[in-house]
Amino acid sequence: MAPLTSFAPSPLPSLLRPATTTHCAIAMGSATSPEEPTTAPSTERITIEVCIDSVESAIAAVRGGADRLELCGNLGLGGGTTPSLGLFKAVREAAPDGMPIMVMVRPRTGDFLYTDAEFRVMREDVRVFKDAGAHGVVFGILLKDGRIDTARVRSLAEEAAPMQVCFHRAIDMASQDILSAHLDISSVPQITRILTSGQVPSAPSPSALPRLRTLLRTVSRMPSSAKILVGSGINAHTVGPLLAELLPCGLREVHLSAGGWIPSEMEFRREDMGMGVGGEGEWSVWRTSEDKVRAVRELVDKAWLDFVEKGKIE
Repeated sequence: MAPLTSFAPSPLPSLLRPATTTHCAIAMGSATSPEEPTTAPSTERITIEVCIDSVESAIAAVRGGADRLELCGNLGLGGGTTPSLGLFKAVREAAPDGMPIMVMVRPRTGDFLYTDAEFRVMREDVRVFKDAGAHGVVFGILLKDGRIDTARVRSLAEEAAPMQVCFHRAIDMASQDILSAHLDISSVPQITRILTSGQVPSAPSPSALPRLRTLLRTVSRMPSSAKILVGSGINAHTVGPLLAELLPCGLREVHLSAGGWIPSEMEFRREDMGMGVGGEGEWSVWRTSEDKVRAVRELVDKAWLDFVEKGKIE
């Protein structure tokens, strides 16, 4: 497939207005108290990471405005697993030069407590994708009691260096509160970022926002800690309120799939047969929607410009 070489910037519609008050201080060169994080804009725009599991979805994500890809296998089934090396190579060839591709390292669906054999597989996958030129890897490992398995995380992260390393939403399944889990993960210096929904199913939900605000404020005071990538439940309907709450706290990256099942083109479908997926996925294919990514891109860019302008005025 021919590489994607050119993408026109998305227009910025006036669809989102920031909240007049927030729970985090906005500091744009003004003095702040020790309790107030300095959240002056340091990037040209908010980073959008889109998780994908096919070449077609990679193309749609980039055309929609993604800044970074998280490459998985089987996204529609349990949150994604380790993709094949062939898929990685095909996506890298289809994407524009320099597009960061973070590769999921997860040997199976289910929990994040891995056997010794599974851990050896994960280590080998890290080596394989490192040798293949991946920008980074994504993984998460827990102990039986639900705490972060710091020893194994450190071992894989050291194996991955100098690639970027993202600790995924295993943090949302941890028994620890989000701050102590973050401290354990950030004790591994090779960890670049942590993907979280605030330890609830959807990041934009009212129960998640207080935790995410606290986490972002804490991270803003710890320059050497892993960055926070907020994801789960983010779409064009939810991203506006999320950004209004969290941009002043230091949020600079969001993660979404913008995906869904689309009907298979199979004409023959044997009655009462399937391969165990069940439901609509049995005769469907998971795909990322270019339009859904673009809708979020436009809202995010508008929110960022409004945030920067608000800071200049203040």
